[in-house]
Amino acid sequence: MDNRVAENVLGTLGAVCWSIQLLPQIIINYRRHDTEGLQGSMMLLWAVAGVPLGVYNIVEEFNIALRIQPQILTTLSLLTWAQCLYYGKKYQIMKCCVAVTSLLLLLGGIEAGLIFALRAAKSRGLEWPLIVMAVLSACLLAAGVLRHYWDIYVHRTVRGISFIFVGIDAAGDLFSLVSVLFGPTIDVLGIIIYGTELTLWVGIFICGGVFNLRPWIKERSGQRDDNLQDPLSLHPMPSSTSVFRTASGSEVMGRRPWQSS
Repeated sequence: MDNRVAENVLGTLGAVCWSIQLLPQIIINYRRHDTEGLQGSMMLLWAVAGVPLGVYNIVEEFNIALRIQPQILTTLSLLTWAQCLYYGKKYQIMKCCVAVTSLLLLLGGIEAGLIFALRAAKSRGLEWPLIVMAVLSACLLAAGVLRHYWDIYVHRTVRGISFIFVGIDAAGDLFSLVSVLFGPTIDVLGIIIYGTELTLWVGIFICGGVFNLRPWIKERSGQRDDNLQDPLSLHPMPSSTSVFRTASGSEVMGRRPWQSS
């Protein structure tokens, strides 16, 4: 399905989404001066995932947007990881800056070296190094999202997760996935990389429905029962009917009656 215009437009949209995907979470962390609900390990995994993903996209000569995309992911992930160190672990600001700068230089050097090495391998007909990069990037991206699943399982809540962030990230995966489909050839490994993470993000939305929508329905049902017994009684209603709220919204509006700690 060779359509270079569609490929570049969709790739650019995917890169834009990945450029701003972490910004809502970064803003939330700054306003709360806290990183509750955010796992530093997930951010570190994504920062590392940008290396094999960048190597694969560049060596396979994807469109420019998809080549830049992993570099943005690594940079913003390290910035968010620094917030986890500063707000969560109470590290000094200078210590956080040194840690982020050192990792950024290290990961950048590793990626540059791998790009030269894998281009040489590809010119000699060796494909398995690229397969390793694709599998590694898919596993690291998935591991970052799976860390959210573990946190949800342990704490039985999605409180602290920015669903704006989740939606933007999922949209970036979707645009990137379709962009790969519009390339000169169907890149199966590229589809697997973006499709795996997209599927996991859909699961996070489902978890949000399970932990937020079901209690909300029960609360509304209870209010209707009370109204039948006393039709003149008044009950406090939430100021927002939105089911998926960001963590900052929860802090500003206060905990809802149906939210469990």
